[in-house]
Amino acid sequence: MVKKLMQSIREQKRNSILAMVTISGEVVFEVIIPMLMANLIDFGIDAGSMSYILKMGVALLFAALGQLLCGVISGKFAAEASSGFARNLRHDMFYKVQTYSFSNIDKFSTASIVTRLTTDVTNLQNTYQMIIRMAVRSPFLALFSLIAAISIDAKLSLIFVAVIPILVGGLYLIMSKTHPIFERVFRTYDKLNGVVQENLHGIRVVKAFVREEHEEKKFTSISERIYQDFRKAEQQLAWNAPLMQLCMYACVLLLSWFGARTIVACGGDAVLGLSTGELLSLISYATQILMSLMGLSMIFVMLTMSRASGERVVEILDETPDITAPENAVTEVKDGSIEFDHVQFSYHAGTGKPVLSDIDLKIPAGATVGVIGGTGSSKSSLVQLIPRLYDVQQGAVRVGGIDVRKYDLDTLRGAVAMVLQKNVLFSGTIKENLRWGDEHATDEELVRACRLAQADDFIQTFPEGYDTYIEQGGTNVSGGQKQRLCIARALLKKPKILILDDSTSAVDTRTDALIRGAFRKEIPDTTKIIIAQRIASVQDADMILVLDDGRITACGKHDELVQTSPIYREVYESQTKGDDDNAPTS
Repeated sequence: MVKKLMQSIREQKRNSILAMVTISGEVVFEVIIPMLMANLIDFGIDAGSMSYILKMGVALLFAALGQLLCGVISGKFAAEASSGFARNLRHDMFYKVQTYSFSNIDKFSTASIVTRLTTDVTNLQNTYQMIIRMAVRSPFLALFSLIAAISIDAKLSLIFVAVIPILVGGLYLIMSKTHPIFERVFRTYDKLNGVVQENLHGIRVVKAFVREEHEEKKFTSISERIYQDFRKAEQQLAWNAPLMQLCMYACVLLLSWFGARTIVACGGDAVLGLSTGELLSLISYATQILMSLMGLSMIFVMLTMSRASGERVVEILDETPDITAPENAVTEVKDGSIEFDHVQFSYHAGTGKPVLSDIDLKIPAGATVGVIGGTGSSKSSLVQLIPRLYDVQQGAVRVGGIDVRKYDLDTLRGAVAMVLQKNVLFSGTIKENLRWGDEHATDEELVRACRLAQADDFIQTFPEGYDTYIEQGGTNVSGGQKQRLCIARALLKKPKILILDDSTSAVDTRTDALIRGAFRKEIPDTTKIIIAQRIASVQDADMILVLDDGRITACGKHDELVQTSPIYREVYESQTKGDDDNAPTS
């Protein structure tokens, strides 16, 4: 895990090293100061030498300024290094997510990915900053202070050695108990983010059904679980500070007791034993050693908290995309012909009932194909195999006569334009949204695509026309307008295959007919697959597929299916019966 995370340091190695070097300088000055104080007391104050006092005073001033300067510079480098590390980590995670197939994304919830990109990365950023400062400062300070203390009085310095096992044992117990709690907390954070995201996305439905109280209870329940877990973890971590202080004050008391006895026994003669200045230096070094150990304990606490975050981040980075382009991939799609060769597919390979079974089908280039079927008949699953959003488990899907698994992914998906069931528009102008289809499209090409999709008329009614700003998710346009904009965006790709997955459900039948008429006239060479609930949307198609329970139960033209397919006939009669009932009587 650590090795994987360190790959995101990259250009921040220099700042990280400089932070550690300058913090080492701060430690050196901090260790020197008690020595200077001891000399000031023993050879200046006790000896009554004013010149020596001034000399040591200047030395102390420069030492303090050196410590301050090194600390400030180290803080600057550490802040830049940790911020850059977090930026690289977010970059690596986001780019990795872009390579995921739908099956990889299904493995992680959207809320979980967002939490890992935000909360978990922030935890790692704070921990990294503490590591390059405190993880260098504390061990160096403890080591140098211990060496200095031993040089003054080796026997009294054994007090420090006796205290260290107590600290290490206490820290181990605290960490072993808190890590599982933090793992549980971050999983609960995922659920909390999911509830918030779902609530905000569906706020209109919440208000329409007056379910605010229900949503508040859901949020409160999950928030309470996070509070309880954090409270339990903080109760465990709270033992850290008292344990540190107990050891520190015990060392100071023991040093004062034994040191004072030594001074009294030797009459304060440094040659025979211990001087007053040296005792004060020992007490200063005791404080430094124990404060550095306290700093190390805080690092261990941060590591305990961030370990769970690190594991979750590495899960994203280590995830292997299920769908990748092969070596020597095909980089050109010859035409829009499609072939399903005895295809079997399930979302979780090897488990449960297949979603699609024995799909055997040939669609010539330029054909218009309608797909009809009830809810759950796997219509969307069928078309998602064409641009290789998922891979088949058995059989093959061919586009332009070549297995889709042999294509370069960008090439294949560039030749297939999909307008999904859930139409998505991004915050930005209408022009910016349309140019997702072709970022280099001219204004004339934008207008032409919108006319084909019957979107130009309503766009012209907006005060700012094609420069009208679309709110996030397209909340300031109607469902039918959103669908037509998404169709225009797909047309701008100039695809060889155009897939409309129930993408005209929110437009009226007249507009639907105009869109299909424009397709026949303007893009005759493009293979068009139209999934629809309305028979009227597909009855003029060259071929109509009837899906039921993941199988093609019938295939043919409208008139033929009315006679031969019970499912198609039932849907047709249920839709036309209403029209007959409303027809005028003579």
